[in-house]
Amino acid sequence: MHSLVNLPRLHKQMIAGVVDAIFLPLAFILAILTRYESVNIELLKHYGWLICAVPLFAIPIFIKIGLYRAVIRYIDHKMVSVVVIGVTLSVLALAFLSFMLQLTAISRAVFVIYWSGAILYVGASRLAARAYLGGMRRNPNAIKIAIYGAGTAGMQLANALRAGHELDCIAFIDDNRAMHGSSIAGIKVYAVEAIPQLVKNFGMKEVLLALPSVSKAKQKQILDQLEMYKVRVKVTPSIKSLINGELRVQDIRDVEIEDLLGRDQVEPDEALLAICITDKNVLVSGAGGSIGSELCRQILRQNPKSLMLLEMSEFSLYSIEQELSALRDQMKIACDIKPFLGSIHDSAKLDKIFRGFQIDTVYHAAAYKHVPLVEHNPIEGIRNNVFGTFKLAQAAIDAGVKQFVLISTDKAVRPTNVMGATKRLAELILQANARRQSRTRFCMVRFGNVLGSSGSVVPLFRKQIMQGGPITLTHSEITRYFMTIPEAAQLVLQAGAMGQGGDVFVLDMGEPVRIIDLARRMVHLCGLEVKSSDHPEGTIEIREVGLRPGEKLYEELLIGDNVERTTHPLIMRAQEAELAWSDLLVALEELDQACSDFAYEKVRSLIQQLVVEYQPQCGIEDFIWQMKNKA
Repeated sequence: MHSLVNLPRLHKQMIAGVVDAIFLPLAFILAILTRYESVNIELLKHYGWLICAVPLFAIPIFIKIGLYRAVIRYIDHKMVSVVVIGVTLSVLALAFLSFMLQLTAISRAVFVIYWSGAILYVGASRLAARAYLGGMRRNPNAIKIAIYGAGTAGMQLANALRAGHELDCIAFIDDNRAMHGSSIAGIKVYAVEAIPQLVKNFGMKEVLLALPSVSKAKQKQILDQLEMYKVRVKVTPSIKSLINGELRVQDIRDVEIEDLLGRDQVEPDEALLAICITDKNVLVSGAGGSIGSELCRQILRQNPKSLMLLEMSEFSLYSIEQELSALRDQMKIACDIKPFLGSIHDSAKLDKIFRGFQIDTVYHAAAYKHVPLVEHNPIEGIRNNVFGTFKLAQAAIDAGVKQFVLISTDKAVRPTNVMGATKRLAELILQANARRQSRTRFCMVRFGNVLGSSGSVVPLFRKQIMQGGPITLTHSEITRYFMTIPEAAQLVLQAGAMGQGGDVFVLDMGEPVRIIDLARRMVHLCGLEVKSSDHPEGTIEIREVGLRPGEKLYEELLIGDNVERTTHPLIMRAQEAELAWSDLLVALEELDQACSDFAYEKVRSLIQQLVVEYQPQCGIEDFIWQMKNKA
């Protein structure tokens, strides 16, 4: 039988035709036997011409309508209509032949019985062949899975899985009690409580979530429910992929942290997105970074006149320029994209770019942001985050840039590290600039961690789980706010459009997440158990390694309680303390000199004077300073 399966396609089609040529006349004879109470040789001779004509009419018609072109193991419900049409046409042709030959005593009931019998035979034979071939092709080593969601998406996914060999769907799971015990496409539907039974009886390893249209909150509830069973959970693509017919087995993905947050993204206000971008000349600093690159993608979709990319890293700049150029061509928009390899410290170059290309809007995302790295290299962090912002803001004012938006961070609130202090100082610089002039509107947008950014804990945890552990955690009580990069970028663009001058905007990040809870859930949803005193047989250990230099247990978004709502539900405006421009200028000159002298103690003292909320969590961690002291 295996040799038959491996025959060339043309040979299989010929075999199917020969089988039909044998069984269709038999179906016609059976129709005659059914119609007449007694059958003799004379009666069969009377219908002899029609019996012989059955395959002569049916086979060519079946060939013409494509019945033999269908691959047996992939046929579905659409084939039923093809079978009905083919059989109907062949019966009509037989009836026409009997009329033309003027055959007498031909019963019309025979044609009706044959019509129904032929449909039954042709359809059942194909389905039986599909079932048999499907069983032959089933991979005994395939991973046994269940699909959560016995709706349209679940059925599409089950059909897609049949085409492959890696996954074998043995059950549907659904919370609709009316469906429990029923069978869909030969697969039984179970309640979620039956998961342990499916694991025990069938060796089920994974659950695929096929609920693309449910809200994030509902999806989180389902994931919470599945977590206790400690089976690996994966998620199907969005409903848009299903609508576009793009669902592929390759698109099934692991559970991401955004699935665990249960946070539905608020649709952006298109009018706000467009105000500072459409038909404007826009510049993004740090265009190759996590936030900067997503800002560029979002900006391009708003059809700017030109988009300037400023980036220090040659590879990052090349990558984002290539991606944006391809996106521009795909969207068929006329936008001039210019990549500039350079630094925000180069005032002369900044001036030429701003004046020469008449920049209207600046999104300043360039910054050193990794807390431990900046703690070990504080002077470079200050030069880039503080004085880089200072020079970029001055160039914008000199060139008459209309709008300047700083990408800030929750670590600027009561900072315990150099990075947070430098970002708060950058905010103070922009606030002071906003008060001393009116040509450029400055504002800042402050938010927490973004998912998928460089240095994010999620890809690190996933990598550690794949390697068998341990998961390294700095502290069991550490919590963080999280938001997706696209959502953060959209909110930045909308907040920037609301700026009146010196505004500090704060994004609603939802509820903070305990990182250890996040790690445990990632382990459980991978079908594994955390190793602990309660579960010594667990496979993945979570190991505390201690807080890194400058790291906080809890992040905040507001320094005080003086905050007001805006027209956008996820954007708030904070009222924060400011510094006068004259006082700030004197202090910055002193700070610049201290950085040039590598006077670390003085640098820290000046930062504490400027950012009064700055409470260092550790000593001076700079490698050069430590080496000098040891010597």
